[in-house]
Amino acid sequence: MDYIVEIENVSHGYSKDREQLVLDDLSLKVRRGEFLVVLGHNGSGKSTLAKLINGILVPREGSIKVNGMDTADENTIWEIRQTAGMVFQNPDNQLVATVVEEDVAFGPENQGIESSEIRRRVDESLKSVDMYEYRKNAPHMLSGGQKQRVAIAGVIAMKPDCIILDEPTAMLDPSGRREVIDIVKKLNREEGKTIIHITHYMDEAIDADRIVVMESGKIAMEGTPIEVFGDVEKIRGLGLDVPQVTELAFELVKAGLDIDPKVLRIEELVDRI
Repeated sequence: MDYIVEIENVSHGYSKDREQLVLDDLSLKVRRGEFLVVLGHNGSGKSTLAKLINGILVPREGSIKVNGMDTADENTIWEIRQTAGMVFQNPDNQLVATVVEEDVAFGPENQGIESSEIRRRVDESLKSVDMYEYRKNAPHMLSGGQKQRVAIAGVIAMKPDCIILDEPTAMLDPSGRREVIDIVKKLNREEGKTIIHITHYMDEAIDADRIVVMESGKIAMEGTPIEVFGDVEKIRGLGLDVPQVTELAFELVKAGLDIDPKVLRIEELVDRI
């Protein structure tokens, strides 16, 4: 099996007290080309995990390898960040220029890429997130969803094999959320990018290859979307919801309807009924 991210027995915390570990002896492998969704409520360790994979933080114990490179090795940290690009929650924190295309060019310029290649990458990246027509616009004039798509384009322009998204839709309205998720799915399916998508929106996870649910720095559940969300009571016990359609099917079964409650989409529920 070809893994792009290998996390082995990682523990991490922000104080010396082992009772306050944010991640506790966590191991996880991510396959190349996989669409992995990481769920968990606030404080479960999701964002810390993202920063560790990207090399922003170094684990206190254990190891993390990205494309075979150890994140604790300072000599490979820039190569690691080019392999695993990061998209943060607030797009304003990632937008640095006054024109969209200049913002997308910022990363490749810092990589020392020649100008003709930068031009090609900027155009390709903006087209891949459906923002090419806005290339001359000012980022601050865009909607939240458009800003986040520009931030994603800036990461794509650096040609990463893996894109880590740390709650990229948390500050967006439903329309903006939909825009960003559609782009993420497209990057995974059409361009083969490995996606590690960290979110607390259950509906964003239904198209994942695999879901990992975190609780108190450990993996509490793991499996396909239907396996994870099919266990409604366990998910609820972790303080999380399930997708609305799954919830409806669960309640219909409780009310006496004889159907298989393990559904993720409205079309599936209609077929069962």
